Amino acid sequence: MANDKAIRDLLSSAKIIAVVGLSSNPVRASHGVAEYMQSKGYRIIPVNPHETEVLGERAVASLDEIAGPIDIVNVFRRSEHLPEIVSAAIRKGARCVWMQMGVSHAEAAQQAEEQGMLVVMDRCIMREHARLIG
Repeated sequence: MANDKAIRDLLSSAKIIAVVGLSSNPVRASHGVAEYMQSKGYRIIPVNPHETEVLGERAVASLDEIAGPIDIVNVFRRSEHLPEIVSAAIRKGARCVWMQMGVSHAEAAQQAEEQGMLVVMDRCIMREHARLIG
């Protein structure tokens, strides 16, 4: 499991965050968190088959549709979707799978860690960024 140093190192070096479940609805947590991370200089890639564009970025239906590297896969989907999402993140060579507050899946986390990925479960990337990076 990720400790503060590992999270700080990740957030200091990451550039691209694929946000799975990102909504264009500004009252949704995914929107506010992604907007914050975008304001801190990260490129946000919305991953949601029901969206075409969020926060000025073209949305894709799945991680497999993203061209190029992904640093962090930030997940705003229910926990039962994590095995499929983690498998896609592994195929894409992502450095980290970040499961937002209330999202966790021990087997999917283990699968990601076995592939050398950093795993953060049940923590908010925005709160951790504010706490560790500022």
